[in-house]
Amino acid sequence: MNIPAEKANPLKKPKNERFVYQDDDVIDKPFNWSEFKRLLAYMKPYARQILPILLVMMILGTITKLTVPYLISLAIDKAIAPAWPAMPSVKLLLLITGAVLLLYLIQWAANTYRIKFTNIIGQRVIYDLREDLFKHIQKLSFNFFDKRPAGSVLVRVTNDINSLQDLFTNGAVNVLIDCVQLMGIIVILLLINWKLGLAVIVTVPIMFLISTKLRVRIRRAWQEVRMKNSRINSHLNESIQGIRVTQAYTQEHENMAFFDDMNSSSKRSWDKASAMNQVFGPLIDITGGLGTLVLFWFGAHLIQTDQLTVGLLVAFANYVGNFWEPINRLGQMYNQLLVAMASSERIFEFMDEQPNIANKPGAKDLPLIRGDIQFENVVFEYEKGRQALKGITLSVEAGQSIALVGHTGSGKSTIINLLSRFYDITSGRLTIDSHDVRDVTVESLRSQISIVLQDTFIFSGTIRDNIRFGRLDATDEEIEMAAKAVNAHEFIVQLPGGYETEVEERGGMLSMGQRQLLSFARALLANPRILILDEATASIDTETELKIQDALQVLLKGRTSFMVAHRLSTIRNADHIVVLDHGEIQESGNHEQLMKKHGIYRGLVEAQFRFL
Repeated sequence: MNIPAEKANPLKKPKNERFVYQDDDVIDKPFNWSEFKRLLAYMKPYARQILPILLVMMILGTITKLTVPYLISLAIDKAIAPAWPAMPSVKLLLLITGAVLLLYLIQWAANTYRIKFTNIIGQRVIYDLREDLFKHIQKLSFNFFDKRPAGSVLVRVTNDINSLQDLFTNGAVNVLIDCVQLMGIIVILLLINWKLGLAVIVTVPIMFLISTKLRVRIRRAWQEVRMKNSRINSHLNESIQGIRVTQAYTQEHENMAFFDDMNSSSKRSWDKASAMNQVFGPLIDITGGLGTLVLFWFGAHLIQTDQLTVGLLVAFANYVGNFWEPINRLGQMYNQLLVAMASSERIFEFMDEQPNIANKPGAKDLPLIRGDIQFENVVFEYEKGRQALKGITLSVEAGQSIALVGHTGSGKSTIINLLSRFYDITSGRLTIDSHDVRDVTVESLRSQISIVLQDTFIFSGTIRDNIRFGRLDATDEEIEMAAKAVNAHEFIVQLPGGYETEVEERGGMLSMGQRQLLSFARALLANPRILILDEATASIDTETELKIQDALQVLLKGRTSFMVAHRLSTIRNADHIVVLDHGEIQESGNHEQLMKKHGIYRGLVEAQFRFL
């Protein structure tokens, strides 16, 4: 079949339409000071511990900095000007010089210790924030992850958190220092000469009036940068996960071209946001230049009319220079704050996301169960108006094995997802030992259920650690007993390091069957009352299947089990087989009973044999 060129490659057209996710929308809301306070609240636990030291260092640094210009004015007015054109008073100059050097030394020591302690606070705050975000993500429900790619979640915990480091390590404390320094300079300028002080300070409102016009645009620009970076991370994650498919279909160049397009778009967004940031510096320089012109023009007039001395004018110039310095830093800090708030909004968006599946008030722990399960007219919708299950009624006795069969999309996986309470039913009732699953704690429910999936997830670490994931307090002997019970011990001991063999993420060095046996050992170690096998034998060879069938006998013994499978060898010995179609139970019974009905189940079995 000929495929049109424009349809043959989904990576080429339309551009920029892949990887556009719900969470990547720009968060368009006004600057929220309450949210900023929420961010600063992470510093509160360390306030009593370090704040007194910071205050002392800050006050020392500010006082010494503001004293130096006044000493210079004294040197001019008391030691140099009175003796002009003769030699100045050397003794007084040496005294003032010594005092200035001592003040600089105190200022250096105060700033050094202040920076040290602010870095300590900043790193602790970043640690707490990242810890809280990760813990919260762990609690979120499946529907949250259904709508978001892993890369988009990853960027919140890494890039967005990292972008807050400067705010916490330097920004917050520097703002306080600059504000105190500004107030001190203003007071000193007005005390020296209030007329000249007002003439210079009047240029400040002009700068703030112009800069406020840029705030919204800068904030949105940095939000767009975060959004584009999130999309790049999402694409990277997907590309790495699907590298085999990409190479199998020789789509490397198209994939690289698509990434280049996303990367260029991200660069353009960064350039735009960075250019807006750069406007602040020249804006403050221009305003500072106007202030300097006013200073010397009006200052010269005051000297000529004997209202100001040369030394005080020099001091005034130094103070004005020190005045624009914190103004400039505050402008840069505001830009930094906009970047931080763009990230914090994305972080708190996740933090404010509430799990759909949560313990209801007064929920009790589920006691040790037998395994009696009742589905009573259960209806479930992934999306409103689209029913995945349509009034399922099913009774399962403790210790029974139930096989769920049916075409793709018939509702098999939905039933086991509801049983584990990964989603809540829309209507009806689901009980285990007469306990409604919504009335017990999620932890106590899932601790008594184990799931073995078709695509077994193997974590980076040792073989032993991967099995121990089923029960973290298990001993080495218990781990090996579980492996022996499911026929995994034989291949494990043949590995280079045995149970201590390191396996990479997803277990690439292991065969599909070996990974499945490890998952069975993990499930057996957990010793669940209810066992769920979701296509657990779908992708293994015949020899391994024989081992798995023996392992299944061990796993299923004395447990209520649900099996989703298409292989007849897996389901024919089930106590009860439930045939689903479009979210409804069409047939039920054991293998022999269903074969006699000549219905859907028999058709599925005969179709399987035709393709053997």
